[in-house]
Formats: sequence, C-alpha cells, structure tokens
Amino acid sequence: QVQLVESGGELVQAGGSLRLSCAASGRTFSSYTMGWFRQAPGKEREFVAAISRSGGSGNYADSLKERFTISRDNAKNTVHLQMNSLKPEDTAVYFCAAREGWRLGRVVDDYNYWGQGTQVTVSS
Repeated sequence: QVQLVESGGELVQAGGSLRLSCAASGRTFSSYTMGWFRQAPGKEREFVAAISRSGGSGNYADSLKERFTISRDNAKNTVHLQMNSLKPEDTAVYFCAAREGWRLGRVVDDYNYWGQGTQVTVSS
C-alpha cells in the first residue's frame, strides 16, 4: 500500500508556472506507475499525465502535453508535475495517483491509490 500527499498548489497569474509535488510513503515506490489528474468545480476528474515506474516513459492528455511535464525521483519517493504557461482553465484540484503494474493508465479506475489533492488557481 502507498500513501500520497500533494503539495505546491497555489494562486498564480495566467502565463505563470507551478511545480506540483507528490510525496509517497513506503519502500516500494518504484513499483508503482504514477499519474496526475485534475478536477475543476462541477466537472469530472480528468487525466493529466502518467509516468512509468522507471520514469523513462510518460503519457499526457493531448491538450496539455505542450505545457505540462511529469517526472519522478524514485530515490526520494516523489513525483512532480511542472506546469508552464498556465491558463485560467487550468484551475482545478490536482490529484496524485498510483497504480500497481506497468501500464500507463489514463482513467480514474486505473488507479488504486489517491492523494487528497492540491488546489491550483490561475487568475486572468
């Protein structure tokens, strides 16, 4: 089992950047595929990005891949989401998620473990 805690969300102006972090507990972090999702008010939770267990492969939502980058540090049990050129429509709660196995899941049901989320607000 793994526990996830997100951080780094804050209020930022449009065009700015943020780096979200997710700290994972446990000694088997490298056995989990990791993902980021987001949920805006009144909307369903949507896929943002996923990264393989080794960090060598990533997968992104098509509309975000030019601006967002996912990375991980298995030595520090952390996964990050670098977000650039932020837009007001990026405003949402961002969730870190983990799944056992190698597949880069893109839907909520692919993931077994979730953090509590961190709020990102982009002002225009």
